[in-house]
Amino acid sequence: MPHSAEPRLLMRGPLMVDIAGLWPTPEECERLRQPAVGGVILFARNCEDAQQVQALCREIHALRSPPLLIGIDQEGGRVQRLQKGVTRFPPMARLGQKAEVLGLEAAQSLAYDWGRLLATELREIGVDFSFTPCVDLDRGISRVIGDRAIHRNPDWVGAIAARLWQGMSDSGLQGVAKHFPGHGAVAADSHLALPRDDRPLAAIEEDLQPFRSMIQAAIPAIMPAHCLYPQIDPEQPAGFSSRWLNGVLRGAMGFTGVIVSDDLSMVGAHVAGDMAARVDAAQAAGADLLLVCNDPNGAYAAIEHLQNQGMQTGTNTLAALAGAAGIPLSAPERARCMREITELS
Repeated sequence: MPHSAEPRLLMRGPLMVDIAGLWPTPEECERLRQPAVGGVILFARNCEDAQQVQALCREIHALRSPPLLIGIDQEGGRVQRLQKGVTRFPPMARLGQKAEVLGLEAAQSLAYDWGRLLATELREIGVDFSFTPCVDLDRGISRVIGDRAIHRNPDWVGAIAARLWQGMSDSGLQGVAKHFPGHGAVAADSHLALPRDDRPLAAIEEDLQPFRSMIQAAIPAIMPAHCLYPQIDPEQPAGFSSRWLNGVLRGAMGFTGVIVSDDLSMVGAHVAGDMAARVDAAQAAGADLLLVCNDPNGAYAAIEHLQNQGMQTGTNTLAALAGAAGIPLSAPERARCMREITELS
């Protein structure tokens, strides 16, 4: 059973951490109240069904004021953390396949309804944002991306993902486009190793096109990849690279939203050093929200490090990831969207 907690007036800090089970323990509640923490990411182990997750979100939001942000990977296919009591979405590659058969406009229409339904379900239970959409290109190389990618055609990926995001936004759910500048051209899984993409910037430009579309569509957040692109920055993977985050993403591409690091506990992030060094490297490169997942000791180290050094919180920036009131989805519209997604599966 969930337990009550008195809210404290705190700023949102730059860390997003996780919990071990269906409800936070007293020790975890105390961790979530630390000033360095700004959000909680939910995994499958935290999700029994929609009703339980709704109660969990209510409890997490009650811990702090302003409330902690709650995010989840709810892409569809093999990356859908909450599965019971909500729609089971297919992998996003189905949208690209529909574009091949029915044309781009039909796929965009389906994508918009997908976004509306996804957002309606998640906002009803209290989730603020999903780490969606994945706009990596399907180059037939990366197994960890695979059918999470919408398509190989960058114009199609950008157009379809932008409509999916618009559907999410219209229903009040925030989104995160990933994995900048593109994870589709490397075989290694950054959870287990540091992938290396040796292409020059001119070749990577194709992978950047969907991100340009997402920026134009006003996506509030972008997540960089733990991949090394030595032709652009020979020393740091994108998530720790000021050349990528400040030079390309913010400078050349004009992104002004939230930069969300990928998980700093992943092997691809270890190149920066221990957890304190990873936190420093990500922030120095320009990241606003830092994920530390599946590593309680690492989360404590990150919290202690930030609070000992007199951290600057990102309250104003991170507010862009708070869930909003959306346009209601009527019962007939919801039923239609569910039929479309079921047929798409």
